Amino acid sequence: MGIAHSVELCEIAPADVGMVADFLHVHMNSRVTAAAWASAVTPPWRVDSPNHGFMLKENGLVVGAYLAIYSDRVIDGHLERFCNLAAWCVLEKFRSHGLRLVRAMLAQQGFHFTDLSPSGNVVALNKRLNFRSFDTTTALVPNLPWPGPAHTRVTSDPEVISRALRDRDLEIYRDHVATSASRHIVVQRGDEYCYLIVRRDRRKRLPVFASILYVSNIDLFEDVARAVFRHLLLRHRALATLAEIRVVGIRPPMSIALMSARPKMYRSDRLRPEQIDYLYSELACLAW
Repeated sequence: MGIAHSVELCEIAPADVGMVADFLHVHMNSRVTAAAWASAVTPPWRVDSPNHGFMLKENGLVVGAYLAIYSDRVIDGHLERFCNLAAWCVLEKFRSHGLRLVRAMLAQQGFHFTDLSPSGNVVALNKRLNFRSFDTTTALVPNLPWPGPAHTRVTSDPEVISRALRDRDLEIYRDHVATSASRHIVVQRGDEYCYLIVRRDRRKRLPVFASILYVSNIDLFEDVARAVFRHLLLRHRALATLAEIRVVGIRPPMSIALMSARPKMYRSDRLRPEQIDYLYSELACLAW
């Protein structure tokens, strides 16, 4: 019996998460523990996930996997279902079966798909599969110890954050507070606040960057951006911030435009790019 007949494609069920996490720890990124892989694929928010992605098995052993992170979002009053394509890893011997994982994922009906960290060859493949690219124009901001503006408070204290946030922002915070990659910041000025979610990021193998995933109040952020960058330096030890213009709304002062921003992609038959954010995804759930 040849390889083509012996490789089984199946959904990743809850009982399979442990062995898939072990596989990804060994074969994709050993800096990420198996426990962290397992936690990322079983996020803390409430969602009815059909699976945790798809895997390839030969003789009972995992030889390939494509993780999926699901979420339900309310957009313009309508419930929209998302499938975030996360880690994709197939052993070299079985690479010819990799597309089976992709086809199985995209064959699921009723989902909008996002791929927020596609690597080189995946970008071209996604384009052939009708994915479109976000405008990820990014500014690199040095985090300097700027003097803070008057009457402004910046905090990462969970108790202060949970008291300050309201409505949808409070729901987002509760959904993400236990995710491993999310760092939460609130800026308060008078009766206003700006809630941010950031993650630590690597560039050139240096884990000294912060990437902003979410900004709740772009107008206030424009006024207090330097206080946020100071906080990221002193509280989170990030030397610089990667700020996508579509997320933060402005090009921060003293920033440098990156010549080549990392791609992020989506596939949807009706949603516009501005209706899709980076929450409820591997960017929030997995630190690498």
